[in-house]
Amino acid sequence: MDQAALMQFLPMIGIFILFWFLMVRPQQKKMKEHKAMLDALQKGDEVLTQGGIVGRITKAGAEYISLEIANNVEIVVQRAAVGTKLEKGTLKSL
Repeated sequence: MDQAALMQFLPMIGIFILFWFLMVRPQQKKMKEHKAMLDALQKGDEVLTQGGIVGRITKAGAEYISLEIANNVEIVVQRAAVGTKLEKGTLKSL
């Protein structure tokens, strides 16, 4: 490969590196943080699902969790469906 051919590929390599640092790396970091949050969920935590349901965890299994969304109303959702862990007391303020 001669120097002219290498110079033609240099802009493409630069764009790939820029794409990696601006798009792929932050997404991987976000996925790691979300997985760590899911693994740390426990009974009593208040969560918001990706579907917009807010509730308190009453049972936490490996794949599924039970959420109390109202008095004596529980639903079972996949652990992966949890979008955000809320601060304690958020349910009372709603």
